[in-house]
Order: sequence, then structure tokens, then C-alpha cells
Amino acid sequence: MPSTNAISVDKLSRLIGRPDTPALIDVCTEKDFTANPHLVPGAVRRPWDAVAAWGPEFVAAGKPAVVICTRGLKLSHGVAAWLRHEGIAADILEGGIVSWQAAKLPVVRADKLPKRDARGRTVWVTRSRPKVDRIACPWLIRRFVDPGAVFLFVTPSEVMDVADRFGATPFDIDRPDVYWSHRGPRCTFDVMLEEFGLETEPLKHLALIVRGADTGRPELAPESAGLLAASLGLSRMFPDDLAQLEAGMTLYDSFYRWCRDAVDEGHDWPPTARKKA
Repeated sequence: MPSTNAISVDKLSRLIGRPDTPALIDVCTEKDFTANPHLVPGAVRRPWDAVAAWGPEFVAAGKPAVVICTRGLKLSHGVAAWLRHEGIAADILEGGIVSWQAAKLPVVRADKLPKRDARGRTVWVTRSRPKVDRIACPWLIRRFVDPGAVFLFVTPSEVMDVADRFGATPFDIDRPDVYWSHRGPRCTFDVMLEEFGLETEPLKHLALIVRGADTGRPELAPESAGLLAASLGLSRMFPDDLAQLEAGMTLYDSFYRWCRDAVDEGHDWPPTARKKA
């Protein structure tokens, strides 16, 4: 009999990438994770046997949670029950990550994740005054890789030294020794999709729009010109880079949902599907 505190793979897959995605907590044992080093997009790893210590951080976040173990059995059930005791609405993922992968849903490659700080967050650094790629990439990371990721925007000449001194990962920097940057005609957003294993159809569609806006090739997608215009407008509205990033999160949320759910919808009333050529 299915648990009343469980969420199906299909239902969770529709929530991932949205601003209201539950906190996703991977509690697979170290042995199981070593054998299968992948994460449901947006999941963070926590030790199942230390839930009493780390549980309060999710209480403070004020979001519901989904607990993920290998097969959706004792570890996720136990951790979810403990979180509910702490006051968190916590479910388990039915069938665990095994069922997620069996459904051929994307998983994040753990070997591509940068090292984390003392609070378990990835830390990234790039040039100040972002426009397109330097907002698109943080959106992707926070929605699909690490919801708690920290982004540092600094003077261009200081990026590499800040990365070294503060243990941050540089991105979107025009240097041959920077891993997360443009490669040939592809922008950093494209590279992150490939390297993290997030090449779903909606995200690939969004990547084409981002590439057109970021590399001066609006012919790649009709929406690229609009994204560029909105991005340039945001950069002038917000003198603070982090405030611009927060506003940009909503912009990319809307573009992603269009790519996922609304590309065939027109603007007539009542709405009808756009005719395909």
C-alpha cells in the first residue's frame, strides 16, 4: 500500500525547476552514493543519521521537503518522519533515486559539483555587472544544482584572486584555465547543461535562447532579442548585482516555464495552440 507521505516520480519531476520546489534532501548511505554518484536535480546531501543536527536548517527555511534514499525505504521514511516531528511537511520519493533513474529523468553528476563551504553551499564568482550568461547560470544552479549556492560578483581583474582566497569557483570568465566558461560557439549556460547532465528538451530550448542573446546571434531563436532587451533593462534598473540576480530569477523562471509548457500557446482568446509549420 503506498505511503500517505510520499510523492511520485512524475509529480516531483513537474515541481523541479520552479521557485516553489520543495527542499530535496538526499540521504543515501555513503556506500550507495559511491556506487551511484548522482543526485535528483536540486537535491542536497545530508547524513541520515544526523537528522537531529541538520533538521533545524530546513525548519528555518520554511519549505516542505522531499527525502530521497536509494529505493524509498527505511532511511527516507525515518528521516521524513523525524522532519515531520520538527514541524516540516516532509514526504519521501516513491522508489527513491532508483525509480527516478528508471524513468530516465535527469540526474546531476556529483563529480561535477564544486567543493562546498562549511555550510554545505557551493560558492561561485564572476565579473560584476552581469547581463545574460552571468544571470542565466546562477538561475540554473539555484533551480537545478544547489538551491543555496552563493554568487560573488567582483571587479573583473579580481575574479581569479577572489576565487583562490575564498574557495569560490569562477565562471563565465574569458580565460583558457576556467572550466565553466564559453567553449567555441557555446556559452557557459550550454556548458553547464552538458556537464551537469541537465540536457532536457525545455532546458535545451532555453539554452538556445540564451546563446542567441549572449553571443549576438538573435537569429538562433526569435525569443533571444526579447531576452537581451529584458536583461539590459534589468542591468540598468538595478545598480546592485545581487538585487539584479533576484529580479533575473523571475525572468528566467518565466522563460523556462514557457519553454516547458507554453511554446504552442498563442495569444488569442480563448487560447488555442499555435499552428506548426
